[in-house]
Amino acid sequence: MPGENDVVLIYFEDKPASFARIEFIEPDIKKGWYHVTLLLFTIPMQTVTWILRDAYIDGSPFTMGGRPVRLEEVKRVQAKKKPEALDPADKKKGPDVTGTVIPFKKY
Repeated sequence: MPGENDVVLIYFEDKPASFARIEFIEPDIKKGWYHVTLLLFTIPMQTVTWILRDAYIDGSPFTMGGRPVRLEEVKRVQAKKKPEALDPADKKKGPDVTGTVIPFKKY
């Protein structure tokens, strides 16, 4: 089940519609229901609070205004590490190559 600070993909009518980050999950008065505050990654960004069951947070489909909606957790992908930068003193000198400097002329 996704938790706070996790990113979810929101499906609206069985089509991916928007990404959102779960900001807060707070229990509702009714047992098994929660206030889920989402930061929608739209332009402009918006914050919404939906009252959902734990099964809906976990990915089960539900309806809003008679239209099907579903949340799907976005799995984190490890980014590849950048190669470590070499110190200028450690760089091996290659063959000397001289180039021609071509000035930019404004006409």
